[in-house]
Amino acid sequence: MSEYEPELPGFDDVDPALAAAVLEIESHIAASGWDQPARLYALVDTRALAAAEPALAAAMGLDDSSAEGSLTPIEQDQLAPERPLEVALQSISWPAEVVGCAAVVERLVLPPDADQHIPEDPASAEEFAREHPDRQEVRIVAGVTRAGATYCALRLRAHDDDQSVVGGAELVPGLLELLSATLEDEPEQGT
Repeated sequence: MSEYEPELPGFDDVDPALAAAVLEIESHIAASGWDQPARLYALVDTRALAAAEPALAAAMGLDDSSAEGSLTPIEQDQLAPERPLEVALQSISWPAEVVGCAAVVERLVLPPDADQHIPEDPASAEEFAREHPDRQEVRIVAGVTRAGATYCALRLRAHDDDQSVVGGAELVPGLLELLSATLEDEPEQGT
């Protein structure tokens, strides 16, 4: 079992390679602290990567046994800061070699009883969230695979330690849906 593979009960329905990759990304991002920009990662089959790039595999210390059944996250170029991740994802598609993808975002979350008071105007809603006394800052790492597996890791700024990271398959369904759409094959012309 890798350092990042979940060891908690109830993870039977989770793809362990995806969960390990998401938790690896979360740990890597956590080392840089908070107030980070959104990030996007391609997830590639580690064994295929090692076969295609043997020098890279050697530099990473990978052999056939460590590459079997694992995913390697590859960070993509930084996203434009003025364009929200959710908008950027609508124009992204991946080549077939990418078996999954993951995104990292930081967001403010409010308690459920605040929903009825959120203004409809997006700028006003953002200001409302920033000033709400019960807001929580959260870092979300969400990942999906072409096979349909999903996994998320959440870290609250108020509980910023590795033992408080929450993980699960469907924690952020909207973001998972957007990520899954980037992996869908384009329809062939003329069909």
